[in-house]
Amino acid sequence: MLFSSLVFLFLFLPAVLAVYYLALRKHRQAQNIFLLLASLGFYAWGEPWFVLVLLLSIGANWAFGLLMDRVRADRIRSRWVISAMLLFNLTIIFIFKYLMFTLDNLNRLFGLSIEVARIALPIGISFFTFQAISYVLDIYYERGKVQRNPLNVGLYIVFFPQLIAGPIIRYETVAEQIMGRRESFADFSHGVTRFLYGLSKKILLANNFALLADNAFNMLRWDGLSAAYAWMGILAYAFQIYFDFSGYSDMAIGLGKMFGFHFPENFSYPYISRSISEFWRRWHISLGSWFREYVYIPLGGRRVGSRRRLLINLFIVWGLTGLWHGANWTFISWGLLYFVLIAVEKLFSFEKRVIPLADRSLLVSILTRSYTLLMVLFGWVLFRAESIADAFKYLKIMLFLSDAPAYNLTAVMDLKENAVFFFFGVLFSMPVARWLSARFDARFEDRLGGRWSPADLRGPITLLALFVISMAYLVKGAYNPFIYFNF
Repeated sequence: MLFSSLVFLFLFLPAVLAVYYLALRKHRQAQNIFLLLASLGFYAWGEPWFVLVLLLSIGANWAFGLLMDRVRADRIRSRWVISAMLLFNLTIIFIFKYLMFTLDNLNRLFGLSIEVARIALPIGISFFTFQAISYVLDIYYERGKVQRNPLNVGLYIVFFPQLIAGPIIRYETVAEQIMGRRESFADFSHGVTRFLYGLSKKILLANNFALLADNAFNMLRWDGLSAAYAWMGILAYAFQIYFDFSGYSDMAIGLGKMFGFHFPENFSYPYISRSISEFWRRWHISLGSWFREYVYIPLGGRRVGSRRRLLINLFIVWGLTGLWHGANWTFISWGLLYFVLIAVEKLFSFEKRVIPLADRSLLVSILTRSYTLLMVLFGWVLFRAESIADAFKYLKIMLFLSDAPAYNLTAVMDLKENAVFFFFGVLFSMPVARWLSARFDARFEDRLGGRWSPADLRGPITLLALFVISMAYLVKGAYNPFIYFNF
């Protein structure tokens, strides 16, 4: 079930909110049980059989959590529990997500003919598996208390707002909220606002950019892609994936607030970054936080005695980051590209040496932002392409290293038709709109003596307009899948 579907917006969500607040208002445990059942139903709407995978994950990790709580003081036994827990969770994700990829590569490499039935990928398996791992590890690190009730563990792992595309919620950030959260009208109102903004980002921006990006990569197959269209296509994809994923995160965070949960932010204007390291502090923040807390820091992080060890740690983290996104050499190469870029930045102390200059010089600031955005765009080519060969073919066209024309009539026409989307893409992927709104409100508040703010009227009108336009797109059957459902 999609957040941006009519059945979710007008049937599932209103029904869940009504039962939660009207029938179970003063019964926290009953509310949690209901939310767990609703979340399982939400998942079963599209993939009923894979609910069994969720139940298996809940039961096993609840048991691992109890066992970890008992043996935590014993270093050896607790590490055995961690090993068993990781083996269980990673085996599940390997079977569904990486088994066919592994067999295909073994067959190709050694001339074998091992064949097994193709296995469908449970939606969001990478997200809920990482949350399950976080639950047990945070008990080990004493960052959160063990849940004796398996239903509470289930709610943490499969709560429907962040079940299938994140944000990845580390257990320590919500451990106290499972039983101790407090709902308020202010939170509910802010949650509705956040949800509607995310919905409009997805439907009005991401879906329209998706059509342009898909056209570019489809042209690659029949050699109809020009350099201009290649650049336009990858810019469109950069906007598509940002508004698609950040829009989903906005909706998830907003839904969480409607039920009293406060989830961490997942994006912070990543395309204004002045370094690759900064980009990853702003992009998919919850994934970066997960790898930092559970992989990079346990490996020693930057506090290692040699550059060699630092490079090994970075290689492991970014290799796993690429692999987490999918069983394809394009994703692995994408992760390794960031390993190289971040390793270079750390080895040469880029942020310590260059960023202070960028703070003082507009030219240096422009250059660092341009460099970062260019590297990110090259990375998105690898991420979007179906194969390494296609990625390099696309890059060659972008860099005028092929026989493809510099531009053609199709590029000019599509740019004219989509110019308004690029305008709004730039406006809302950077803090420009927020800055303009703040300046506008401040000027009028001064004139009105602080008695009234334009935001009091502009906000509701804007939300209503966005909702109506979004519904119009949905009713006519607009392009609608979320990119990160595949991970």
